[in-house]
Amino acid sequence: MSAGWKVFWLSLAVFGAALGADRLLVPDIVPTAFAEKPQPGWAVQLAFLLRTVELMTAVVAILALILLLGTWARDQLRRGAL
Repeated sequence: MSAGWKVFWLSLAVFGAALGADRLLVPDIVPTAFAEKPQPGWAVQLAFLLRTVELMTAVVAILALILLLGTWARDQLRRGAL
């Protein structure tokens, strides 16, 4: 397995863990300080942290997939298969 695939699958695993922790620990908390009803400060901060981890790992997974597909297409073009 190449390093690119390892990065892709690892970031998907971290994304899934952060998403699961978000749903399990702070299910009804909006990760902004301005909500319609009062929310505990620790829950807002935790929801913000988990949402940040989710978004960062999603971007890493998307970029890794784009790079992997680009290298695959380049290899196919060099072989004359495309």
